[in-house]
Amino acid sequence: MKRMIITLIFSTFGLSGVFSQEKVKLAVGLKAPDWMLPDSEKKEFTMDSWAGKVLQVNYVDPDESELNEPFNEAVNKAIDVDKRLSRDSFKGFGIVDCKSTWKPNGLIRSIAGKKAKKFGTTILFDYEAKLQNLWGLPEDNYSVVILDKNRICRALFTGKISEADNEKIIQMIIGLTKE
Repeated sequence: MKRMIITLIFSTFGLSGVFSQEKVKLAVGLKAPDWMLPDSEKKEFTMDSWAGKVLQVNYVDPDESELNEPFNEAVNKAIDVDKRLSRDSFKGFGIVDCKSTWKPNGLIRSIAGKKAKKFGTTILFDYEAKLQNLWGLPEDNYSVVILDKNRICRALFTGKISEADNEKIIQMIIGLTKE
């Protein structure tokens, strides 16, 4: 009731944009709120850009960009070498948390371009930590979020993923692509 009254007051005075997107602490089992972020060529992407695919979202502070390299290499091997995972039903991509670093945006775009080529993927840029705030992700870190085809969070990892867990996560992703 209180919230409805506050919203009514804000909309009456033209301040309704304040409540347009509320911060949600993303957790396993919750639907991930959508977002819109640009790539290096300023093309806008949302989760619907990969409709019908299981998503691996790497939300990365550029200062931590190497932290989960072994995990991403294992995922690429499952796709390109072992053919256990198909790009038709799965998309892994990175979102750079530009606000969490001292590095200039030009340098970040250069480093991200090399990663995009290495992993054959898309890299988006979050210049204002919008997704970090929207999903409640930690700053100055590396988060990996696995979303099913309906954008329900199925796994969320913060920090380094142990190499012992790589295969378990890949098997979970393979299972989600078959649902």
